[in-house]
Parts: sequence; structure tokens; C-alpha cells
Amino acid sequence: MFVAGIGNEEVKDPNQKMRGDKIYWIEKDSSNIYERQFIRLVENFIEHLNNTCYTGINAYEFHYAVYEQGSFYRRHKDQFKNDSNRKYSLISYLNQSWLNEDGGLLMVYQDESTQSILPQSQTAVFFKSDEMEHEVTMANRRRMSISGWLKRI
Repeated sequence: MFVAGIGNEEVKDPNQKMRGDKIYWIEKDSSNIYERQFIRLVENFIEHLNNTCYTGINAYEFHYAVYEQGSFYRRHKDQFKNDSNRKYSLISYLNQSWLNEDGGLLMVYQDESTQSILPQSQTAVFFKSDEMEHEVTMANRRRMSISGWLKRI
């Protein structure tokens, strides 16, 4: 696992205070049966989006995101200022029996409204990377997800 950073290789903030999660990248040729199953689901979803919505998605990247107790991710968008390849963000939660008091909620902001999403297993969130501001509130217990982006490169 790696401490997550802010920015890409061209613009990286080594002293960031925006986030406190740790990440582990999922390789497309993973030997893990569950990761391969997840990748197949993503690829099928991309095929569906391209066939029905003409999105032109031709790449993706995903990682595990682990928030230890006390970790958070401040309000942001998933689009780099110097790279517009990320078109859609997809988060799949891996937490059992999550309660509001466990914190770690995903807060999604649109116009004047805010939506609060419990990071509960069997829940997935999908949104446009360059439009939706969001944040993860402070987690009061270990919080896990698979997070990533559908891209057009």
C-alpha cells in the first residue's frame, strides 16, 4: 500500500493535506480471481456505455482505497487541471455493517444540494469526473473501497 497523493506525475503535491488514505493499484492482468472478476465487470460496463451512450471510453484505472480511523479526503473533483482523460469516476464500497456514526461518508455536491452516501458494501457510485465535487468525511473506523476512473485517451 502507498500513501495516496494529490496530482499526477507532472503536477504533484508532496506535502498535501487534502487526503489521508492509502492506495493499492489493481493491475489489469491481476492473478487475484476477485480482481479479475471486478475488471471483467468494469469492461462489460464500459462496453455497455460505449454501445448505448457513445462515451468513447477506451481505458480505465482502479485502486483499493483504505481510510484508517481519522482519515479523510477534502472536497475536490477527480479531473486533473493538466489532463482531461478521466471522464467518469466509479467507486465500489467493501464495508460491511457501516453506520452513520462510523463516518467516512461520501459527500457529493451538485449546485446547491448535497448528497450523503454511506460507504456500505453492495453500493456503487458513478459520476462525471470533471463535474462533481465530492469529499470523504473523517472515518471513525477502517473504510475500504475500490475507486477509479473510466478514461478516454
